[in-house]
Formats: sequence, structure tokens, C-alpha cells
Amino acid sequence: MTPRSQKITLGEMRESGPTKLIAYCFNRKCNYHADSDASQWPDEVRISDLEERFVCMKCGERGADIRPLWPKTPMGVNTA
Repeated sequence: MTPRSQKITLGEMRESGPTKLIAYCFNRKCNYHADSDASQWPDEVRISDLEERFVCMKCGERGADIRPLWPKTPMGVNTA
């Protein structure tokens, strides 16, 4: 297994705006993803530290690619 790069801390993520995470199953054949509230972990925890702890609810594979879940921005033309 190749070493994973170290990702930002949850505190750094929260300072940028997102409060939730999205986890994508490592099993490429599964393709499952799920949102998770990040409030259960302290600010000093790195997103990369959580990746090995996640277990896919669909296939049971351990490990996930975890990223901040950015809020959706509305698309369209501003008429104001």
C-alpha cells in the first residue's frame, strides 16, 4: 500500500466553510459515497487520519477517499 498524502485538519476545513465530509469508497467497483457530519471530531484531526477508519455501508470495504463537502451554490443569472 502506498502512503497517502496528509490532508488538512478539520479545524482548517471548518475555517473555510464546510462542516460536513463526503466519503467515497476505495473499492472502485462499488462507487458508493456518503455524507458525514464532521462535528464529532476535534479540530486537530486530519481528514487523512479518518480515511482508514471508514467502512463502506454497501460493500464493507475499509477505507475511503474523504473530502470536505462544500455547500451547493445556486446556478443561474443574477437579475438584481
